[in-house]
Amino acid sequence: MERKETTLRTLRFVTCGLALLLVPLLAGGVRADMKSGGHKMVAPGELNWADSPSLPPGSKIAVIEGNLKEAVPFTFRIKFPADAKVAVHTHPVTERVTVVSGAFHLGIGDKFEPSKATALKPGSVAIMEPGVSMFAFTKEETVIQLHGVGPWGIHYLNPADDPAKK
Repeated sequence: MERKETTLRTLRFVTCGLALLLVPLLAGGVRADMKSGGHKMVAPGELNWADSPSLPPGSKIAVIEGNLKEAVPFTFRIKFPADAKVAVHTHPVTERVTVVSGAFHLGIGDKFEPSKATALKPGSVAIMEPGVSMFAFTKEETVIQLHGVGPWGIHYLNPADDPAKK
């Protein structure tokens, strides 16, 4: 009987301890600059959004981890406005895309063909190998998160489609 009570007390102690640790995370109250042993925690409201000249007008990028120009792990988000179109392009590294909000319409091929795109909804994941020709578009504001190992880049098959050159 005494062993059972000790086990119950231990279980309650561990449960309370976990609850105290998780409450700040679930409430979004963790600061972006909080670092402990190399850990980084970022709440959505703490992202620093900036314009990205290589993406459609109105698109924003927020780098969470890494330097996109270096051969290091990266994590970043892209916020696309409604009706954004990303012309046919490739990437030099494997790209892992997770849809955070909205719907990301992604198609594979050398032609921009919306009817051949798949509408990826929140929680969907796409893993794109280097050099695969793809295109994308949105119908509503959409946020995606990308991660991989850099250097990251985007190469438009038709240089005239590159927003940075317009």
